[in-house]
Amino acid sequence: MPDPLDEFISLEVKYPIWERFLYAAPLVLIGTADSDGTPNLAPKHRVIPLGWDNYVGFACCPSHSTYQNAGREGFFTVNYPRPEQVVLASLAAAPQCEEGTREAMEALDTVPATRGNAFLLQDAYVYLECELDRIVDGFGSCSLVSGRVVAAMVHRDSRLSTERDPQDVILEYPILAYVSPQRVTKIRHTHKFPHPPRRGR
Repeated sequence: MPDPLDEFISLEVKYPIWERFLYAAPLVLIGTADSDGTPNLAPKHRVIPLGWDNYVGFACCPSHSTYQNAGREGFFTVNYPRPEQVVLASLAAAPQCEEGTREAMEALDTVPATRGNAFLLQDAYVYLECELDRIVDGFGSCSLVSGRVVAAMVHRDSRLSTERDPQDVILEYPILAYVSPQRVTKIRHTHKFPHPPRRGR
């Protein structure tokens, strides 16, 4: 009988494995305020809700201004851009100039957050405003930055309701996803997850 693992290739785990296969993740912009009060938006795809309550976390390096800003201000935002804003998300990753400013950031339209010192990307379809909960260092060169959602907004066109089938929503208003490494996609078609029927107790 053939070994079911014969078709697999072992990856050397002494090195990062995440660029050896494709996987999908959200693409968001984390909004903070720099020490001089100017907007800072940074693209992140290692971001996830933490549990079932209103907590969210993302991976970030301590050397990054996003990490430093969130720690200093105790506040950050999570912005879910639309597919047509993928170039803006790319601009947010542009390196700093010699003077320490990021000229590309001037191309991004932002609005102040409603609950803390941070910024929102104009025309994103979901906004989360988060009070810093904790920063956990030591995941290799990265840290986990977690926050408690204290305000959340969804554009009326993307809001789920009992009157609209989720497939109709995503077909009309697709969502942007990051396919690692270094690819993006527009999701327009989904299928209901086939949960098995629950047995009575």
